[in-house]
Amino acid sequence: MTLACTAAFAQAPAQAPAQAPASKAAPAATSTEAQVAARFAERSGGSKPDQVFKGPGGLFEVLIGGELYYVDAQVNFVIAGRMFDARTREDLTQKRIDTALKVDFKSLPLDRAIKTTRGSGARTIVTFEDPNCQYCKRLWQTMGDLKDVTIYTFLYPILSADSAAKSKAIWCSKDRSAAWDQYMVGGKAPAAAADDCKNPIDQNVALGRTLGINGTPTIIFTDGSRAAGALPVPMIEQRIASAKKS
Repeated sequence: MTLACTAAFAQAPAQAPAQAPASKAAPAATSTEAQVAARFAERSGGSKPDQVFKGPGGLFEVLIGGELYYVDAQVNFVIAGRMFDARTREDLTQKRIDTALKVDFKSLPLDRAIKTTRGSGARTIVTFEDPNCQYCKRLWQTMGDLKDVTIYTFLYPILSADSAAKSKAIWCSKDRSAAWDQYMVGGKAPAAAADDCKNPIDQNVALGRTLGINGTPTIIFTDGSRAAGALPVPMIEQRIASAKKS
């Protein structure tokens, strides 16, 4: 989606933008965010934003396909990249994406995820991971220190065809949780999956795309908030506690 959107802007002819035709059903006045969304769609060749927000520095944040762009009110300029708060070093781009793409946790089809229980399993988190993702391996090894937690791992092979093959092999193993752990910790690959082994891998990929998950690992907490990357244990603990309070 990013490439398509970027290409749309790159290929647009250098000319004054035409006014969008007025809609008979449209109200007399619309919000600034709606106007920005309409201009963005026009300038990008039809790529309609999923959401538009007022952002820092007088800019607007345009969310489309899980990616965030920064534009001025007239959409004369489009910035693709990450914005940070120079004072706190907080990733403002990721913060907005995490908030905007909040997940209905109860709606997640957990039967399509690998279930790993540690201790009492009283606390719950969900992850989307690719077996060939080095940061996923780091996260999984880090999460070995989590106590009393149930981890639901959605196999999300988006890096390569080999990722899909490994995901199917892990899912079709006799003990999925053990197979996943053995591969992510020790690099021991399971036997190839039988051709007739039913698996939810394609459904997981479709689900992840719907949720706007463009990278692995992604962690989803019970309050629907998410975090990208291999978070350290103290930060995961903090997010679990925060999700429980909400």
